Amino acid sequence: MIERFVVVAAGSPATRRTLRTNLRALGRALEVAPAPVALGRERAKAPYSAAEIAAYLGLCDAQPTALRRQRSAALVCLGAGAGLVGTELRSVRGSDISARSGGLVVTVGGRRPRAVPVLAAFHGRLRAAAFFFGPRHLVSGTNPESHNVTNPLLRSLSGGADLARLDTGRLRSTYLVAMAEQVGLKAFMDAAGITCSQRLGDLVAGLSPPSEEEAVALLGAQSR
Repeated sequence: MIERFVVVAAGSPATRRTLRTNLRALGRALEVAPAPVALGRERAKAPYSAAEIAAYLGLCDAQPTALRRQRSAALVCLGAGAGLVGTELRSVRGSDISARSGGLVVTVGGRRPRAVPVLAAFHGRLRAAAFFFGPRHLVSGTNPESHNVTNPLLRSLSGGADLARLDTGRLRSTYLVAMAEQVGLKAFMDAAGITCSQRLGDLVAGLSPPSEEEAVALLGAQSR
């Protein structure tokens, strides 16, 4: 029995939590029972409030040049309106933004290519930025791999003590919370008695994906 636990613990492609469970079972078999230690997990960043997003967009409008105004507005809209971060955010060109399926859609490339419906509240600003930049990158200048453009841009979107430096992770959380509210995720999880989303990926794997038109309507991303 001990050998079986050793094989499972050492050779399984399990997560850390599963590995911990296997090792604790091995400890019980050996009559060694160290005190359990809770494993930390990364928490989602806090979303911005509607007032905070409005304040950041106000800072975008106050930028000294048209280029900076459009670029900073695109950053906020792609983050809070489409949930993009990192390379995906920096790689979007104006030509990747299109009005279709009853809303505004961002075509995302890279490792996870997909079409992302943009929340209706951000349509106007993002459409204007897309027109301004055309085939050029909206946020990153000529090199989407470089942080030299986005970092100064983020620093400029700060209102001091009342409004900290803009955080793209929090922009993404803002988008995800808005999507969760729109599809009724809280009601679903409460009814199912689910408190953690670890298995949601397994649950949705067997579902048929909606059409782009259905996704735009479902997520409240239709043009007004």
